Amino acid sequence: MATPSIKEVAHRAGVSVGTVSNVLNRPSIVAPATRKRVQDSIKALGFVRNEAARHLRAGRSRTVGLVVLDVANPFFTDLAEGAEELAYENDTVVMVCNSKTDPVREGHHLDQLEQQRVYGVLITPFDSADPQLRALVARGTPVVLVDRAADHGGMCSVSVDDKLGGRLAGTHLIESGHRRIAFIGGPLSMQQVADRLAGITTVADDAADVDLQIFEVEVMGVQHGRAIGEQLAALPPASRPTAAFCANDLLALGLLQAMAATQLRVPEDMAIIGYDDIGFAAAAAVPLSSVRQPAALLGRTAMELLQEEVEAGERHAHRQVIFQPELMVRQSSDLTRG
Repeated sequence: MATPSIKEVAHRAGVSVGTVSNVLNRPSIVAPATRKRVQDSIKALGFVRNEAARHLRAGRSRTVGLVVLDVANPFFTDLAEGAEELAYENDTVVMVCNSKTDPVREGHHLDQLEQQRVYGVLITPFDSADPQLRALVARGTPVVLVDRAADHGGMCSVSVDDKLGGRLAGTHLIESGHRRIAFIGGPLSMQQVADRLAGITTVADDAADVDLQIFEVEVMGVQHGRAIGEQLAALPPASRPTAAFCANDLLALGLLQAMAATQLRVPEDMAIIGYDDIGFAAAAAVPLSSVRQPAALLGRTAMELLQEEVEAGERHAHRQVIFQPELMVRQSSDLTRG
């Protein structure tokens, strides 16, 4: 069944197409009786306005593309919630795209979003120096980096000081007496992972007697944390790390599962710290210590920057907003909290 047109609405109501358009877009300028007649016609016909066509004529839609690394990670769910909350307040829709930490998949999403003439793009990129991002901006699509600091002044960004986060985790573990520490994360080419490693490396180097062992994973998921945990559990006790700092909470939760399966105690045999402080961290069987990122605030702030850029146009001055992380110490790294 064909969708009723605006002409059919006008014919049924006995008014011009222009009057129907005014009822849809500027109802206050239409006489109440005429407005009601048009609204009754819309309801009777089941007319739905074609927002896509209207926005295409205007040159930009009211849809924002949000490209994240892993939609299964609750951190990105919280981030999306923060962005969507402000988008809703401003009559904008957020479309979430999952790159799965795959640069090719990420590029495909960016191509599709540009073809849809989106309002703008919020993205946690695999590589913030990707030429495709700069080309997208050069062609007129506003882009804001989320959970990643811009390495140039060509776009806005919202991020957390991940090096500080790594230092907070490292300091806590070393002050708790640990000298053999594992860092679990990857790929190491991702800036967030590299920064978190750099932070704990700085603290370990300053301590001089700390052995920091690096375990790289391709994907930061629960199963990968579990696999590394099984690998650690198989090591002789004399050489096994007594603590681990994981680059996200999903890895840490997988590691926690492996410790339980191999009957190693947390934190007695293995202290564990994650990163992000997702909701499942505090609810784990052994409550998980984690470096907290303000995920929802990151998303909301990114949306604010995007809206500022669209409204200001060429007068817009790009901003790089950096939030401070906070270490949430729980039982997984602190014997006194058992």
